[in-house]
Amino acid sequence: MSDREAMEFDVVIIGAGPAGLAAAIRLKQLSPDCAVCVVEKGGEVGAHTLSGAVIEPRGLDELLPNWREMSPPEFTVAGDDEEFRFLTEKGGFKFPMVPPQMHNQGNLIGSLGNLVRWLGTQAEGLGVEIYPGFPAAALIEEDGQIKGVITGDMGIEKSGAHGPNYQPGMELRGAYTIFAEGCRGSLTKQLIKRFKLDEGRDPQTYGLGVKELWEIPAATHRPGFIMHSIGWPMDSGTYGGSFLYHWGKNYVSYGFVVGLDYRNPDLSPFEEMQRTKTHPVLRKHFEGGRRISYGARAIVEGGLQSLPRLAFPGGLLIGDAAGFLNVPKIKGTHTAIKSGILAAEAVAPAIAGTRAPVLEEYESSFRQSWLAAELGASRNIRPGFSQFGLWGGLANAALNTPITRRCGRHEKSPRSHTRNLTACSRSIGCRRCIYRTPITRKTSRLTSNCAIRRRGSGIIMSCTRAQRAGTARLEYMKWRARNRARHHYGSMRRIASIVKPATSRIRGRISIGVRRKAVEGRIILGGCSKGKV
Repeated sequence: MSDREAMEFDVVIIGAGPAGLAAAIRLKQLSPDCAVCVVEKGGEVGAHTLSGAVIEPRGLDELLPNWREMSPPEFTVAGDDEEFRFLTEKGGFKFPMVPPQMHNQGNLIGSLGNLVRWLGTQAEGLGVEIYPGFPAAALIEEDGQIKGVITGDMGIEKSGAHGPNYQPGMELRGAYTIFAEGCRGSLTKQLIKRFKLDEGRDPQTYGLGVKELWEIPAATHRPGFIMHSIGWPMDSGTYGGSFLYHWGKNYVSYGFVVGLDYRNPDLSPFEEMQRTKTHPVLRKHFEGGRRISYGARAIVEGGLQSLPRLAFPGGLLIGDAAGFLNVPKIKGTHTAIKSGILAAEAVAPAIAGTRAPVLEEYESSFRQSWLAAELGASRNIRPGFSQFGLWGGLANAALNTPITRRCGRHEKSPRSHTRNLTACSRSIGCRRCIYRTPITRKTSRLTSNCAIRRRGSGIIMSCTRAQRAGTARLEYMKWRARNRARHHYGSMRRIASIVKPATSRIRGRISIGVRRKAVEGRIILGGCSKGKV
């Protein structure tokens, strides 16, 4: 027996995001006497949620049919004022129509952080116990079955010794443990490896999304306006693009997404995002405004082909921990909520009944739901860009969309057989990416050139925090791996982007000798805005 303090519940949920809170709410709706605990590593519910998102209300409508009457956070309804553009360095053109996957009329634009906080309030009102500030650090496994988690120890000094304020983590035990850690969760990785959940599935692929929140003058604000762009500054072989939403009280959410299968190791998603803001089409949306927050997060892009098995002895995977993001839509909130609902509907009868170790009903109900149909309809699009490039990917999407929307999926789907890291080329022979954007009066408030002080301002605005006296949260590599990375230092950025440590909001530094000089890369891991707006 462990000397740690232990608490017993019927269900333990890891992560207080849309998926985890939806599962908790649905469980209490189905079984009010069920003891449900949610642990969240952020200091408050919503602390690790990037603000500014377009949300399909479908999931909310299922979870809380009368949610509009329950004092929800403020949303802006997206109208028909939306654009899809191809950018060149100094111009570009607007596509005559928006792809069907990106239609947003009737969707909601607002703060995802505020939505998550509101869902947390609804869950607590139903009797769910939520514990923010407690990262889940280790699994509890007994007789081949997951029985809960252990929260992280506190008060450990940099040397690893116990400090004067040391407190061991607690055991949170439950008949079932639902993992909603988000993309590349530390415990989810262990579960996938331990139970071989990805056996027979395509490798999961990832992207990096960088986002900023701006406040602009009321005269230039267009509530409900949505714009997506592809093309410059990405080359035709790199998957990526920008998005821009006008919402709320003069707010603009702007972001840039890059697939982590890019080949040029010199490419920096952060710098590409800053450079895109100086394009004439986008720059006018920021003039006279001010940036009020910044954040970045990893994104699961594998789609239906890369979903692991969703059930294992003692638990389930939901939300981005499983990989339910709809990549062509750039949306995952409604899919996360739906996965939480399906998980709760599988767990509730099991708690009241025999408590079978593996809940296969969850996977079967997913396959029969609109969630599987939606992911199946878009399953060909992202792999097409990896295999055929920009123009081939657009043609593949145009040809496959009518087929997949009609029959749910296309049997001859492009497949992803390789992981992101294998796509990176050697730095020798690749075009150097030199980020030296001139600072002029027009662009001084828009761009962050490669000066460390400007990049540091983004880290400050992301509310990134690290305890200097604490132990390192992340170890990058061993010596052999570091030697292999001398010609692939861009891969280090990619590794840092998709690794999610047990405690996020840390800043990692890597200094690797390349081209006879030290190149220092500063990567935000799990950094995000507090979501106050």
